[in-house]
Amino acid sequence: MSTQPSTELEVFPNPKSSRDYTIHIESPEFTCLCPKTGQPDFATLELEYIPDQLCLELKAWKLYLWSYRELGGFHEDLTNRILDDLVNALNPRFICLTAKFNVRGGVYTTVVADHRSPDWNSG
Repeated sequence: MSTQPSTELEVFPNPKSSRDYTIHIESPEFTCLCPKTGQPDFATLELEYIPDQLCLELKAWKLYLWSYRELGGFHEDLTNRILDDLVNALNPRFICLTAKFNVRGGVYTTVVADHRSPDWNSG
């Protein structure tokens, strides 16, 4: 069992690539650092995607998220960076990442980023 964070997103072959189906993953313990103060920011990440040939391995996803624990970044940048990494690893038909950051100074932030494969038709 790994006890270290990792920036590698492991994937496995989609067992039913002939069908459009949705995978929803909720990760309520995402943490990163505020780029201004260095204080921790907490968020729930909601990932929803329609795989093409590959699916995301969940243990690798947990270790990947752990790698952000000591990284600073604005919410918008981090959400888009994570989405870019997922698109590069999975090449999904469709993917949407919603990052719901906890309150900081009386303000909640939610960032939603998505990607559609240019050759995918949602029906």
